[in-house]
Amino acid sequence: MDLHEVNIQFSESQITILNFCLAYIMFGVAMELTLKDFSYVLSHKKSTLVGLLSQLIMLPLLTLGIIWIIKPTPGLALGMLLISVCPGGNVSNYAVYLAKGNVALSVVLTSISTITSSFQTPFTFALLLYLLPEGGSTTIQKFSIPFIDMVTTVFTLMVIPLVAGMFFGTKYPDLKNKILPWVKRSSLLLFSGIVISGIYNNVSQIQDYLHQVFYIVLIHNGMALLMGYVLAKIFMLPKGDARSISIETGIQNSGLALVLIFNFFDGMGSMALIAGWWSIWHLISALSLSLFWSYKDKKDVVTI
Repeated sequence: MDLHEVNIQFSESQITILNFCLAYIMFGVAMELTLKDFSYVLSHKKSTLVGLLSQLIMLPLLTLGIIWIIKPTPGLALGMLLISVCPGGNVSNYAVYLAKGNVALSVVLTSISTITSSFQTPFTFALLLYLLPEGGSTTIQKFSIPFIDMVTTVFTLMVIPLVAGMFFGTKYPDLKNKILPWVKRSSLLLFSGIVISGIYNNVSQIQDYLHQVFYIVLIHNGMALLMGYVLAKIFMLPKGDARSISIETGIQNSGLALVLIFNFFDGMGSMALIAGWWSIWHLISALSLSLFWSYKDKKDVVTI
C-alpha cells in the first residue's frame, strides 16, 4: 500500500473528544492572558511585526520552497502546508522561557496568530494550495472542502475558547487561580490520552510509514527555526527577541492541524503522519534548542 492510500482510523467519538480537548486547552491557556498583555504590541512594534512576518508569511513560503525542492508525495505536501499555516503552539511560551528569550513577545505572537487563525489558516492554505507541484492541488479536489466550514471550525475551537478564557480569568481572578492548575493538568491528560489512543489503534501503519516522514519533518522544522532566527537578526533585533521568533516559527499548533485533517480530510494517512510526528518532533527540537541557548548563556557568563 502506498502512503497516500493509508487512512488513519479515528472514531467519531475520538474526533469529538479531540475537538473538545483543543478548545479546552485554549480556554486554560487564555485564562492567564489579559488585554494588558497586548499593550506590548504598541511599545514593541518592530519585534511584533517581524515575528508575525516570520510565522504567518515567511513560514508558508519557506514550506512551499521545501516542497518544490524535495518533491514529497501530494499528501505529505498537503500536510506540510497545513502545518505551516496553523497558529503558534502554546508550548512555545515555555520553550522561550527556558531559552531566556523574550517571553512577553512569545505570548503576544502566539495570541495574535491564534486570534487571526480562524480566517488566516483556511485562507492561506487555500491561497497557496494551487502553488504546490502538480498533484497536490489535484489530490485535494476530491475532498471538496467548504472554506466557510473550515473558518467556522477554527473559530469555534480556537478563538471562542481564547476570548472566553480571557474573560473568565479577568472576571473571576480568585476562582481562576484555584482551578488553573487543574485545568492545565486535565487538559494535558485528556489530549495525551486521545493521541495515545489514536496511536495505539494505528500502530502498525505508523511503524510502517514513519520513516517516510521523519526526515521531512526534521528538515522542515529545522529550517523554520533557523529562518525565524535569521530573519530577526536581519532586522537587527536583540538576542532575546530573535530566540522568541525562532521558537514561535518552529512550534506550530499541530493539534489544530490534526483536528482539521480528521474533520475535513478523512484522516488522510500522509497528512496525519506529518502532523502527528511534527507534534512530537517540534517539542524535541525546540526544547533542545532552548536548553542549548540557556547553557550557552551560562557558559558565556562563567567565561567572562
